[in-house]
Amino acid sequence: MLRDVGFTVPRGSVTGLLGPSGCGKTTLLRSITGVQVVAGGTVEVLGLPAGHRDLRSRVGYATQHPAVYADLTVTECLRYFATVLGAPASDVDRVLADVDLADRARNLVGSLSGGERGRAGLAVALLGRPELLVLDEPTVGLDPVLREDLWSLFHRLAAAGTTLLVSSHVMDEAARCDRLLLMRDGAILVDDTPDGLRAATGETDLERAFLRVIREAA
Repeated sequence: MLRDVGFTVPRGSVTGLLGPSGCGKTTLLRSITGVQVVAGGTVEVLGLPAGHRDLRSRVGYATQHPAVYADLTVTECLRYFATVLGAPASDVDRVLADVDLADRARNLVGSLSGGERGRAGLAVALLGRPELLVLDEPTVGLDPVLREDLWSLFHRLAAAGTTLLVSSHVMDEAARCDRLLLMRDGAILVDDTPDGLRAATGETDLERAFLRVIREAA
């Protein structure tokens, strides 16, 4: 359950939504993308109510459990979603390269490893060059090299004007973000930059900074 959550995500930035598993990150992301019923309050995305049909081509969403079809090849799956989203056919090759899956293009999605399937789900979210990317733990199960490549991609997208909201429970990814939202038990404890959090807590290590925030909030 989310409690008194309120924040604004700056355009053209990478905002990290961090916190332990079960703290409410996925529920919050589902509310932003309009697939979660909100019992109270309002959620506005790009000037429209969350879930508005005009946002379908403007918001990309990659879930923890990728919505890709196991009986299609990676290319076939991406072509299908490109058609649904009205994205150009050329986007398929672009997003395959972005997530480093070009060498798996002809493989069945069902034959991919968990990390590869996650990257296929991310590729779907990148189709059509959405203005906002909502990514639920996109680096889970990836080796350090692929994690580094994806974070480089996230910052290139942000530099080109895309807004990214990226959730993670891995605190070492906090330093890669322009801004941080730190959650615990359904509430946002911190909305600040990494340097701002360090200064506020007197800690140079962001994990220790987060732990200090939790202790002070208890």
